[in-house]
Amino acid sequence: MSPVPAPQPKTLTTRFMELRAQDAGAVELLLPPVETLVIMPYIDRAAAERSARQLAARAGVGGLLLAIQDCDRQGFISIINQTYRRTQSASVAYVAQDAFAGRHWLKLALDALRKSGKGLHGFNDGKWMGALAGFGLATRDWADANYGGDLFHPAYQRHYADVELTVLALGDDQYCYDPNAVLMEVDWDKEHAAVDPGDRALYRQRAAAQLGGRVQSPKLLALFS
Repeated sequence: MSPVPAPQPKTLTTRFMELRAQDAGAVELLLPPVETLVIMPYIDRAAAERSARQLAARAGVGGLLLAIQDCDRQGFISIINQTYRRTQSASVAYVAQDAFAGRHWLKLALDALRKSGKGLHGFNDGKWMGALAGFGLATRDWADANYGGDLFHPAYQRHYADVELTVLALGDDQYCYDPNAVLMEVDWDKEHAAVDPGDRALYRQRAAAQLGGRVQSPKLLALFS
């Protein structure tokens, strides 16, 4: 696995774009290759702009934050995957329109990946204490080997895609966590929101099959089942 280059003291710039359902099969690049890419799907422009300003101000390192409007409500996972397939970068982070960052959140995560040589970094989201990369930063070298060009398994609709990605990384010994790299979701109703039952059932089905034979540890497979 190629190491992540040491981050350079630049500014995290922001660009807003749209993706529609009719674009799902497109293959042309959305933009030239960048070193570090942050993908933020959004449906609320005001919320996305507010979050993007704060994420950029506290990144501590250069790169590009690409805010993608989900015009046709394709869902977070689909927008992440479409954007991932049509961009090039050494590393890519996935965040949401309601993300709130601690100081130097991106620099600390890049440092953790570079120093550890791992493939996925989970941010301190104030909930899972490092056990789950609800928001994460992955190297392309590692992520490209998982799903044939997608960042997340494309069968999930709303939930559990981050769970499976985390368990794959743990099974590969490719997961790292710096508790000082803080990236939280500010969702006032999160504790009362229901998990998509279809996604839960799909994960349990895939976990029973060792996530395509990738993870043999019963302990890891039972973590979020």
